[in-house]
Amino acid sequence: MRYQLLGQSGLRVSELCLGTMTFGEDWGWGASKEESQRMFDRFAEAGGNFIDSAVNYTFGTSEKYVGEFIKADRDFFVVATKYTAWRTDTPDPNRGGNQRKNLRRSVEVSLQQLDTDYIDLLYLHVWDFFTPVEEVLHAVDTLVQEGKILYFAFSDTPSWIFSEFNTRAEILGKTRAIGIQAPYSLAERDIERAELPAARYWDMAVLPWGILN
Repeated sequence: MRYQLLGQSGLRVSELCLGTMTFGEDWGWGASKEESQRMFDRFAEAGGNFIDSAVNYTFGTSEKYVGEFIKADRDFFVVATKYTAWRTDTPDPNRGGNQRKNLRRSVEVSLQQLDTDYIDLLYLHVWDFFTPVEEVLHAVDTLVQEGKILYFAFSDTPSWIFSEFNTRAEILGKTRAIGIQAPYSLAERDIERAELPAARYWDMAVLPWGILN
């Protein structure tokens, strides 16, 4: 397995990242704990250190499995997780979105589910188009200062949003976003118009998903 620096950082990650959305059968499909362990072990044996999850994947089972699997060698693994998506099993209107309250709550839940003291990389999962960019910027920087997250990135977010975020971060001396995760394949090339050029300008890592679609 080869390793690359993740965007404008000193963090080295394997070129392949293990997505764990299918860890757990809570959604009525997905992999059992035993099968999830086999996939994880195969990835780790090949030298993979980059793991991707989200606070709500399989209602938290994904993060719980990841936390168990990395426990024997936590420092080796670069654990990425995400926040934003709404929970459909609660009437609470703030159990989703990009705002500070959901960000803080989601990070605390992820830390508990992963059974870890810190998250290596936190993604904003999808832009909600109503939370102010500055609110996200200050909330993220606070969590970095507290040591609860080490790096920050965007997923499924327009180029003008993450460009504004990094512009404000640069001016204010706050935490910058070091990556953008987006769908990219021969059939899905929209990010070539704006997201890829913007990521190149900001020296952000581009982390494609759905490449076989």
